[in-house]
Order: sequence, then C-alpha cells, then structure tokens
Amino acid sequence: MALRINDTVPDLTVETDQGTFSLHDWIGDSWAILFSHPKDFTPVCTTEFGAVAQLHAEWEKRGTKVMGISVDSVEDHKKWKGDIEATCGAPAGFPIVADDNLEMSKAFDMLPADAYLPDGRTPADSATVRVVFIVGPDKKLKLSMTYPMTVGRNFAEVLRALDALQTSARENVATPANWTVGQDVIVPVAVSDEDAIAKYGSIDTVLPYLRKAKLPA
Repeated sequence: MALRINDTVPDLTVETDQGTFSLHDWIGDSWAILFSHPKDFTPVCTTEFGAVAQLHAEWEKRGTKVMGISVDSVEDHKKWKGDIEATCGAPAGFPIVADDNLEMSKAFDMLPADAYLPDGRTPADSATVRVVFIVGPDKKLKLSMTYPMTVGRNFAEVLRALDALQTSARENVATPANWTVGQDVIVPVAVSDEDAIAKYGSIDTVLPYLRKAKLPA
C-alpha cells in the first residue's frame, strides 16, 4: 500500500555510513527530510547530494535533520562522499542509509515488492528510488516528491516547501502558490472574519473563500 500524507512512516532499523539507527529515534522531536537516489557515483545524484550539503546551515536553522537513502553499501557511501564534497565544496555531514536489501525502499513504497538487485545492476534497476519525503516531529509524512533519473531535484523548492509546512503547522494557516517566508498567508475557511481581524489586524478578502493576511512579526 502506498505511503500517503499523514501516514506514520515505518520505524525501521537502518544501517548508515554513520552507524545504525531506529528511524523514529533518529527523527526524535525534529523535522526530517529523507531523500533517495538509485546509485552512488552517478552524475545527477552527486550534484544533488552536494546541494543538500551546501544547505546544512538552512536545515539546522529550521530544526530539520537530513538523511540520504541508497541501495549501495556503507563502504560505497563513504567513498562517494569524497566525490560529493570535492564537487560542492562542503562537507556531506548527513547519514546515508545502505539499503542494499531494499527493505526501506519497499517499506516507503519506492519499489515494487518483487523488486531485486541483479548482478552488475545499473541505476535503471532501481530507478524509482528517487523520492523526497518531509516528515514531521510526529513521525507522519507531510510531503513527498518523486523525480525521474534525468531531472535534478530543486532543493530550493524543498526548502520552500519545508518553510510552508512548518508555518502552516505552527500558525494554523495555509499558503498560496509560490509562497515564501514573509508573504501573506491564507486564512482558513473555518476562521470567521472577526476572529481573523482580531488575530492579524486586517485581512484582504480576494474572494469569499480566499482571504489573505500577514502574520504578526
């Protein structure tokens, strides 16, 4: 069965290049981003893992842990990190899961149950293992994005989506298309005009069901 928004993510014991963790214990009280890729030492994924490494301070600022996932071995991960760091100029300090038995890939519905890794495999054998999951402190899935092998992920968008998720959870609001921090938010339909004005000072009624407001500083 597919992993859906607000499902509790599986509490697997995962082996990484930084040790063995219970996934739920590793998340703890933080937000978490899990991002996967089909094979170490591949061009697009090397640039992606580099982009994540460069955003280290941004993840920390948002109280968010980051974990990579791959179906390669711990030793491969350790060697590959040298290429990542040389390419991006930043340390890749996050752990990478060694999912060589496909347990995590299947539990998170990234591969079919009958998938296996043939000898001499290529990235195409695990092509669908290319997903971003954002998980809340409650261990529930908040957002997922799936990409093909040829298109590099936009981690500025992942960061923007994380900001929107954290803002909506903290402030009980929604965010409009292309929203970034500091822009107006959407007042929930369940909140009356009177209560919204009392909370935000003023509201902009674009349509009866679309009201915007600025969050207090």
